[in-house]
Amino acid sequence: MTTEVTLDDAAPTPGGDPAPSGSPAEQGPWSLSWHGVRTVAVLDLRQRVRSTRWVVALVVWFVVVGAVTALTWAAVGAAFPGTPPGVDTSGMGVSAQVLRGPTIFGVVVFFVLFLGLLVSPTLSATSINGDRAAGTLATLQVTLLTPGEIAVGKLVAAWVAALAFLAAGVPFLVVALAAGGTPVVSVVVCLVVLAVLLAVVCAIGLGFSALSPRTSGSAVLTFLAVAGLTVLSPIVFALTLPAVTQEEPVRVWTTSGDYRWDDDEPPTCTWQTVTMSRPHTERTWWLLAVNPFVILADAAPEVRVEETVYTADPLAAIRTGVREARTGPAAEEDWCGGFAELTSGSAQSPVAQSPVAEREPDRSVVWPWGLAANLALGGAGLAIAVRRLAIPQRTLPRGTRVA
Repeated sequence: MTTEVTLDDAAPTPGGDPAPSGSPAEQGPWSLSWHGVRTVAVLDLRQRVRSTRWVVALVVWFVVVGAVTALTWAAVGAAFPGTPPGVDTSGMGVSAQVLRGPTIFGVVVFFVLFLGLLVSPTLSATSINGDRAAGTLATLQVTLLTPGEIAVGKLVAAWVAALAFLAAGVPFLVVALAAGGTPVVSVVVCLVVLAVLLAVVCAIGLGFSALSPRTSGSAVLTFLAVAGLTVLSPIVFALTLPAVTQEEPVRVWTTSGDYRWDDDEPPTCTWQTVTMSRPHTERTWWLLAVNPFVILADAAPEVRVEETVYTADPLAAIRTGVREARTGPAAEEDWCGGFAELTSGSAQSPVAQSPVAEREPDRSVVWPWGLAANLALGGAGLAIAVRRLAIPQRTLPRGTRVA
């Protein structure tokens, strides 16, 4: 007697999740399933956890971020002595209170981003070509896993590893928050933006790992890409200033030439047309918008303080500078208001009341444009990885190990 047994294509696996059905060619390279992505991610994470270097790197990260936080706290306390959160200071025209919190928080969050941009490329830039060199990548490619599942799984594994480093820095962000002056929502927003930026860097590294046959080459290319976003973007912005600077006539409000500064009366302001060189940075501000530090600074909620409170907030400084660059030069120049304020205590310049001369910085946010550009780069890296993982691969670099 014979017994027929029918095997269900979607039978559950020992882990409890249904296995994907059909070959990768039938499903398409971008077909994704939770089971496939999780399988690849778990395999990669297990390899990382078994390595002792992983634990050492986390400990070093924790110690370095803690040391920078302590040094920043001490430096700010030495610059503004007194009892936190502030003290009365002289020499500012009014009795002002100094808030240390925004300064400490800005320095710490920037340093966490800096270290994250250094660590993230090492987590993904060798994930594909490293497995290919070890002969384990071909084992995954001949299974029912699609190229998309392999690429996304490796990206998720690298991102989770990067988030572990980010989590190790969270206690020091809370310590900086305890200095006062920074809203709690700033920590939440900064952590979300940091997590997205780390995912972008991991995706870029994954793309270079699929393109380069050597792990050293992909790591260098990823670091160069990160350096281009962080260092090269402001350098290119500065180098383009002569190209966007032009001579143009500008109405300038100034004092009359016969005014005597020993008079008690405020000066009389007159205007004249002066030809001067002015940079039109509203044409090139986007070069700064793609910078991860600018994205983080602009996305952080603005710290609102009273007029009698002084704080040196690096996040606010970058945010204001980028929005000033986006606004461009003013339609009129006011050289008279300052003179009038020195003599009479209040600005008497007609330009102060001129609607043409009102030049408030563009208050619209910049970070969505920069983050969208970064996500596009990360998406391109992921797409390259999926395409390079598709089989059969017609051409392979010389010396590349298949299995």
